Amino acid sequence: MTDSKDGVPATARGARRRATLAAVAERAGVSKATASKVLNGRPGVSEETRRQVRQVIDELGYMPSTGPREPRAAGAIQVVFDNILDMYALYVLDGVIAGAAAQGVDVVTGALGAEHPASARSLGVDRIKEIAARGHLGLIVVTSELTGEEIEACEHLGLSLVVIDPVNPLDDRVTSVGATNWAGGVQATRHLIDLGHRRIGFIGGPAGSVFGRERLHGYREALETAGLHPDRELTAAGRFDAESGGRAAAALLDLADPPTAIFAANDTMAIGVMREARSRGLRVPEDLSLVGFDDTYNAAWTEPPLTTVRQPLRRMGRVAARTLLELADGREPDSHHVQLATDLVVRESTAPPRR
Repeated sequence: MTDSKDGVPATARGARRRATLAAVAERAGVSKATASKVLNGRPGVSEETRRQVRQVIDELGYMPSTGPREPRAAGAIQVVFDNILDMYALYVLDGVIAGAAAQGVDVVTGALGAEHPASARSLGVDRIKEIAARGHLGLIVVTSELTGEEIEACEHLGLSLVVIDPVNPLDDRVTSVGATNWAGGVQATRHLIDLGHRRIGFIGGPAGSVFGRERLHGYREALETAGLHPDRELTAAGRFDAESGGRAAAALLDLADPPTAIFAANDTMAIGVMREARSRGLRVPEDLSLVGFDDTYNAAWTEPPLTTVRQPLRRMGRVAARTLLELADGREPDSHHVQLATDLVVRESTAPPRR
């Protein structure tokens, strides 16, 4: 049977005109992954984009195939760090690479730049647009603040997003991966209390840091549970680097009644505390016990080796990569906020206080 208009069999013309998911995505100006999310009612897409894609589906008369699903489009994962020049970042990156490689996906890295002040370090909507334009499968943001505008840009562009150790509070639109920071703070402080310390200092991160506040709350909880009143003058803030850790330690050690132990909210600041203690002729742990947080490579090679709370950093990276690829495939993760357990690693930087 032929059609009188062009002599082409109707069945052939119908097959030729059958819309594909790629055609829907191209007409709507989104990625195939985003079009698939809309088609399957998956999260991670703004309402405006959903409306736009559905309109194109209606216009083209797209009907999903009942055959095997199309394979994930080729692409890479983009990982952006606040600062890549530390051991924490390298451990996380190693985990992301391993998780992506297990599914045949490459990883592209970038950093916001530690040379700029924290207030000036921002991913920015323009950079998100560039990442989406390169056809990357998704974006992993590590220890960096995300604005509502940036989150909405990812949704609109269909760019899957996962955050590792988020700095600012995030709602369920964003999937995050971190550690049990509160429990780790409790573990570190309880260890020092069990050794007999009663004047325990805490050096945390910037005021806006979510995971820094969680570790501080764990520190306070352990003190209160032991019947010790948290003393505000025993808490100080750093920036998660050795220099600020040393300055915070100096402020605590200059007190009329200085602490006999300090819990630093990461290993790098703990190293700064060690240096400051040494410069004053104080011995660790004889004169000052010290606990860090992270258990990066440096912790085992300080002198003395550092007692610290171990974060499963590589596993956090692997989980983030796996979760991001699930989102890119249009699948909803089991949890939007994953927290992996911490462990206390006792080494030689802690001991009972001098009598």
